[in-house]
Amino acid sequence: MAITATISVPITSPSTHRSLGSVNFFIPSSRSILASPQRTFQYPNNFRLVASSSMTTESPVKTTTSSISFLHQNETGFLHFAKYHGLGNDFVLIDNRDSSEPKISSEKAVQLCDRNFGVGADGVIFVLPGINGTDYTMRIFNSDGSEPEMCGNGVRCFAKFVSQLESLHGRHSFTIHTGAGKIVPEVLEDGNVRVDMGEPILKASDVPTKLSPNKDHAVVKSEIDVDGVIWNVTCVSMGNPHCVTFSRKGIQNLLVDELKLAEIGPKFEHHEMFPARTNTEFVQVLSDSHLKMRVWERGAGATLACGTGACATVVAAVLEGHAGRNCTVDLPGGPLQIEWKDEDNHVYMTGSADLVYYGSLPL
Repeated sequence: MAITATISVPITSPSTHRSLGSVNFFIPSSRSILASPQRTFQYPNNFRLVASSSMTTESPVKTTTSSISFLHQNETGFLHFAKYHGLGNDFVLIDNRDSSEPKISSEKAVQLCDRNFGVGADGVIFVLPGINGTDYTMRIFNSDGSEPEMCGNGVRCFAKFVSQLESLHGRHSFTIHTGAGKIVPEVLEDGNVRVDMGEPILKASDVPTKLSPNKDHAVVKSEIDVDGVIWNVTCVSMGNPHCVTFSRKGIQNLLVDELKLAEIGPKFEHHEMFPARTNTEFVQVLSDSHLKMRVWERGAGATLACGTGACATVVAAVLEGHAGRNCTVDLPGGPLQIEWKDEDNHVYMTGSADLVYYGSLPL
């Protein structure tokens, strides 16, 4: 049985200290909250919880709405959303099919994404009406308010959210307009999502990067000086820019768990060689079909997973001769299966996307 948790907690931004109001949470039946003797929960004085008996609590509970009715509530002045994650890369999903403009501003999205004063997420994703013959349009605001062209983990979450909004069942696919062009996700019988991510872009000026091309107009295993350290990098765009590195001077195979990502990542992101900034993937080769990756995402920082980054990583691994075209890419949040098909030059990504909870808050 699904449960509804109505929580009255003021949400404020650390920079503005403006309240976002109270938030109502609806937790699906596949997840339960269990009391733990090892953890102490401290709630504010105005905390209020209403839930069904599928949640373990110490107080009387009661059942309220279903998930479908919650998704389609239309109270004036309230923002309804769903929280999803793709391998720990988490997003606030908003049904925006009634308008071609996002329901909230990028500034409001920053407040929502704050993990201490907001809902907490790597980005806010909007489901808008399709354009140019597509079924839907996807827009996303990063946690810093910037707007990327696309997001691989986000598009899988987008697909699962649309499936719930439209009550779609079984294996199905649809088309999405993004800043990176048309994307086609397919929801599989097992609940995973396979996405045709299109062709990788390798021409240096289109990635974009100012690094000089060294292989068929592309930057492949080229040297870059980052704060006095020489790294070997391959630049790939999956509709958004990526800088992929497997080695640096003196170290031929990175041990990615030992990297100080918070120190290194921003130096790559804001490097003068990347005029649109860049996502950066640090990759350890485990075998010719198994890679391990950590990522610093443009506009979001260190995240548990990056779908476009995993795609760019396999493309770079093939170009540098580290791996074949079908690889498992291990990310901190879990694995993705990536295939760069020779027949059509498209990259295909397969992975999970999971609902965390539904929620609403005053606009």
